[in-house]
Amino acid sequence: MADKRDYYEVLGVSKGASDADIKKAFRVLAKKYHPDMHPDDKECEEKFKEAQEAYAVLSDPDKRKQYDQFGHAAFDGTGGGGGGFDFSGMDMGDIFGDIFGDFFGGGSRRRNDGPMKGANVRTSVRITFEEAVFGCEKEIEVVLKDECKTCHGTGAKPGTTPETCGKCGGKGKVVYTQQSFFGPVQNVQTCPECRGSGKIVREKCSDCRGTGYIASRKKIQVSIPAGIDNGQSIRIRDKGEPGVNGGPRGDLLVEVSVSRHAYLQRQDRDIYSTAEISYAQAALGGEIRIATVDGDVLYEVKPGTKTHTTIRLKGKGVPTLQSKGTVRGDHMVTLIIKTPTNLNAEAKELLRKFDELTGNSLHKGGSERASTGTEKPKKRKGFMDKLKESLDDI
Repeated sequence: MADKRDYYEVLGVSKGASDADIKKAFRVLAKKYHPDMHPDDKECEEKFKEAQEAYAVLSDPDKRKQYDQFGHAAFDGTGGGGGGFDFSGMDMGDIFGDIFGDFFGGGSRRRNDGPMKGANVRTSVRITFEEAVFGCEKEIEVVLKDECKTCHGTGAKPGTTPETCGKCGGKGKVVYTQQSFFGPVQNVQTCPECRGSGKIVREKCSDCRGTGYIASRKKIQVSIPAGIDNGQSIRIRDKGEPGVNGGPRGDLLVEVSVSRHAYLQRQDRDIYSTAEISYAQAALGGEIRIATVDGDVLYEVKPGTKTHTTIRLKGKGVPTLQSKGTVRGDHMVTLIIKTPTNLNAEAKELLRKFDELTGNSLHKGGSERASTGTEKPKKRKGFMDKLKESLDDI
């Protein structure tokens, strides 16, 4: 047994792996190396047997405990375990049922002939930024199916009745037997003749064409809650596809698409925007008007405000869905100092005087060069200058 690989290594799991992790790992390997998928491939067959042996031990609590204590010796008669390994009694039905279903095109082996809920119907609705913040009512049109009033859902022409499917005997399922590496395996599939209904309609209803349902466009009122975000969906109960075998209807799922705003942006519960202020407002302070989803609000700018300063307007953001509009986020506004353009001569002169009184920044660059003694670039020597220097050296 010295040449045997560690069972945990075989399955690619850690020693602390859960039962679900072990089962999942074996399912992957079983599908990958199953002999029915690789006929005459001895290497795949050996890898499958190795994985099967590892799973048989690690999926059994008692055998796993023995293996963790004694290793492979627990099952070869040389260790303190019971000695010898027995594969009998292994329950792999659920795993091989899934595997063979994939191999042979079958679905689940479980049958469900009882009432089943109908499928959900999906649609979408577009709303504005403000409608997403405060909520609204929308009317949408969707195509929904209803039971045909002519045949009462049977799909058969009035005066006739559906026949019991001869292929499945009215069960809606057929059983196929496949030969596998482990012998015959039964696989249950939906009956291809009646498509799972168990009935065959020989003479179809002219109104629904044998489907038992009539599709029509219907108007549905949708209540959009305050605070909904782009991509979220609203569920409207019992407005989906009709149920099967007397089951309830499915639901209508309405996905909300929120249009972009011209100057407002949203992040979770908060709203973000920018507002321009003048040099005078930034330096001296003053009242400005800021646009919000609640309308314009007045804000007092503090003297000496720098550009890109962010202010917070509390409670002017987006409501939380849980609060039903009572708890709201904030509106964050970034103040941007607007540089004036197209100044007339008088305004320019006043700005120059202002500059002289506040540091003379317009001329500071030249004076700094002079004070630091920065020399002008030397003039490049010409031929006559070089000749004169050479004669002076003689």
